[in-house]
Amino acid sequence: MLSSSRAALVAAAAKLPRLVTRYGYCTTAAGERQQQKPLSPKITTHPTRNDRAKDPRWKDIDMTRAADEADVVIVGGGPAGLSAACRLAQLNAEKGTEMRIVVLEKASSVGAHIMSGACLDPKGLVELFPDWQERGAPLHTPVTGDKFYMLTEKRAIPLPLLPGMPMHNHGNYIVRLGNVVAWLGEQAESLGVEVYPGVAAAEVLYTEDGSAVKGVATNDVGIAKDGSPKDSFERGMEFHCKQLIIAEGTHGHLAKHLINRYDLRAGREPQTYGIGFKELWELSEDRWRPGYVEHGVGWPLDSGTYGGYFIYHLNEGSPLAAVGFVVGLDYSNPYLSPFHEFQQFKHHPHVAAALTGGKRIGYGARALNEGGVQSLPKLTFPGGCLVGCTAGMINVPKVKGTHNAMKSGSLAAEAVHEAIGSGEIEPATYEEALRNSWVYKELHSVRNIRPSFHLLNGRLGMFGGMAYTGAVWYFTRGREPWTFSHGGTDHEKLLPAKDCKPKDYPKPDNVLSFDLLSSVALTSTNHDHDQPPHLTLYDDSVPGQVNLSVYDGPEQRFCPAGVYEYVELDDGSKRLQINAQNCIHCKTCDIKDPTQNINWVTPQGGEGPAYNGILIMTTELQKSPQVDMKGFLLRYETFKGRSGWKKRWAVLCDFCLYLYKEQTSKECFYALLLPNSRVTQSHDSSGQYRSSI
Repeated sequence: MLSSSRAALVAAAAKLPRLVTRYGYCTTAAGERQQQKPLSPKITTHPTRNDRAKDPRWKDIDMTRAADEADVVIVGGGPAGLSAACRLAQLNAEKGTEMRIVVLEKASSVGAHIMSGACLDPKGLVELFPDWQERGAPLHTPVTGDKFYMLTEKRAIPLPLLPGMPMHNHGNYIVRLGNVVAWLGEQAESLGVEVYPGVAAAEVLYTEDGSAVKGVATNDVGIAKDGSPKDSFERGMEFHCKQLIIAEGTHGHLAKHLINRYDLRAGREPQTYGIGFKELWELSEDRWRPGYVEHGVGWPLDSGTYGGYFIYHLNEGSPLAAVGFVVGLDYSNPYLSPFHEFQQFKHHPHVAAALTGGKRIGYGARALNEGGVQSLPKLTFPGGCLVGCTAGMINVPKVKGTHNAMKSGSLAAEAVHEAIGSGEIEPATYEEALRNSWVYKELHSVRNIRPSFHLLNGRLGMFGGMAYTGAVWYFTRGREPWTFSHGGTDHEKLLPAKDCKPKDYPKPDNVLSFDLLSSVALTSTNHDHDQPPHLTLYDDSVPGQVNLSVYDGPEQRFCPAGVYEYVELDDGSKRLQINAQNCIHCKTCDIKDPTQNINWVTPQGGEGPAYNGILIMTTELQKSPQVDMKGFLLRYETFKGRSGWKKRWAVLCDFCLYLYKEQTSKECFYALLLPNSRVTQSHDSSGQYRSSI
């Protein structure tokens, strides 16, 4: 049953045309909605917003789903989900149980959607795998130096970093987190976990009386962009389970649904978010300092906007550095563009000096939760639980959450294993276990740092927040008897455009700063153009009548991938255009939309960005044995594990990479489109050259 569903996903992904789809309507200058004749009759054609039972085009379509059963289904193959899977498998071995554990990951490969710096605190990994070094975990770069700066327009002012402070990174590792997650996936599979990449969980299933969760369903495939069934239509598959672990990452769409259904935020603070950008740079050798970590705050953000930056120098065979920038999504000016703030930041003299002579080779963006312990929802519900960044485990001043996510996954696994063994519906011991762990202690100690930047309605700004942070850390270490509020949701903080000053950003120089579309091309994001846009609207009229007229269309600025545009028509009116193919799954639009009219849902499995990169052994280039393919066979490698570089095979032809499990395989398991791709070369510690697309 699973193989047929996977086959449909592969068939959909292997279709090569990559066109920009236009959706929209227009408004008159007076704000009146005026029907146009777009390529698609509606903006939102997704089945989640259109009842197919009432659509005559679906009258004779078989809507029966195949079903499979497991003891535990985990949605999301990131650090938290895979840690939960590994711990469950370990408990199977320790206690002699035989629970079936299934991980569903929407990315084309495990780790492909992971976007993080990352400077990793290994605490969670050490507890899960004490022998992680013998197992070959890809932690190659221990931190060797640590700095913190406050940037003014021209200066970089160093600030002290003392042992014990959240920003102190002694004992941590700079990693490419996508590679670490891919390694975790390999560990899970070796322990008997079934890991299925390219399979997107789209819907939560409930028991007949609706009282508890009973599993998930994957999304349907073979639906045209106008919402009609194609000849290739195939219904999604149901996965029934005794316990469901939601590990989607920040602002997951299933978690959003479950939080609302079970009112898991009752009595809790709303979550607050940031958008994090990362570029991978190949540095000039004379500016490369392997193991060096730098964080900072300040310019170009104004004092009322929360944010900061990081620069991490990796040591993985070539002079690479991760350059990142975070903007709090509780900003008020609708003219602010987080992407352009990031590009402008790189022109600061201190930062530009570090990047001079280098070359940008990667780009990505992802929302991250910043609410801390006061924004944690209730973590359990009848039939499952929330783990990792789905719940909100990031230590904001520490700029780290992976270690907490892994620990939460392990604790959830223990509670889930216990609940299944005792026949309980809800893994109730999980929340108490987390509260008694070092995760909760760590988050509680820094709970007031993030909201302190908005004390007195933000009048103190960054300087007030920095002063409070220093005072509290030196005198109370989080033991103060008060807890600050975040003051509402991020989307409520946006002010009308008439009350704000437009921002004029400098044009990119294509050396340090770059335009948006060339940046998105580096994500290798891919979506089949002939499917309903997964960026859905509750009401198609709201963008023109409210977002554009009141806030001057902020979605065209807060999106880091150019998905949303207001295009001018011949009559002078403007129309919303959704370029869903550009989406890099950051979830910012779902968070920051001032009317909360945008609802992000999952596209077909296997689509989206490919952040963890693909390494190709160019020395093994040879003619493809596949008679129906005109291209070259290459060996590509995903990460370095205990058994060496993990090998797969690919055929490169016409800007598309077809991936195979074996050299002689006749059918690919995924097809990756490579628009505007380029090949760069580096070598590993053995001097062997590799090429990276």
